[in-house]
Amino acid sequence: MNQKLFYKAKVRDYVRIPPSKFGEDLDLAMVEEIKKKYEGHISKDLGTVIDVSEISDIKEGVIIPGDGASFYEAEFTLLTFIPEPREVIMGTIKDMADFGAFITMGPSEGMIHISQTMNDFVSFSKEKSLLGKDTKKTLNIGDKCRARIVSVSYKDLTNPKIGLTMRQEGLGKDEWIENDLKQEKKQEAK
Repeated sequence: MNQKLFYKAKVRDYVRIPPSKFGEDLDLAMVEEIKKKYEGHISKDLGTVIDVSEISDIKEGVIIPGDGASFYEAEFTLLTFIPEPREVIMGTIKDMADFGAFITMGPSEGMIHISQTMNDFVSFSKEKSLLGKDTKKTLNIGDKCRARIVSVSYKDLTNPKIGLTMRQEGLGKDEWIENDLKQEKKQEAK
């Protein structure tokens, strides 16, 4: 369990500073404009951009005729979230459907198919919860869970698809994991 889903990415780009910001501190104006351009940006290479970490280099600005703004070549570091297969994430169940559960993890959301929620026959109730037939385990909106990323698709960049499972040992609702550990300790004590 590596849990390295957050990264720092060095980027070199031209940043446009509008004339209305000419009197402001260049670093602050630069951060603000980089945030406007990159915050929330999603790509296969960068993942989801969360914030600007630092600006390490700003070249001399150039005013482009007809625009009036100044353009600066700059190197800066972005804080990004990149979900990767096999990583274990902590998240909260956000919503339920008859086909599975949606879980928030960092700035993204993933989906756990009903067949991947637990090692049991699972049914969906009208109260928007999942119930295990034999284990009587329930999964509800708001539950804190641990899941493993099994697939990531950037086919639609505005809505990347992240597939998850909770069927492996050490995964699932926090309460299930605690109960499993207690059962193991009882077995060892015998």
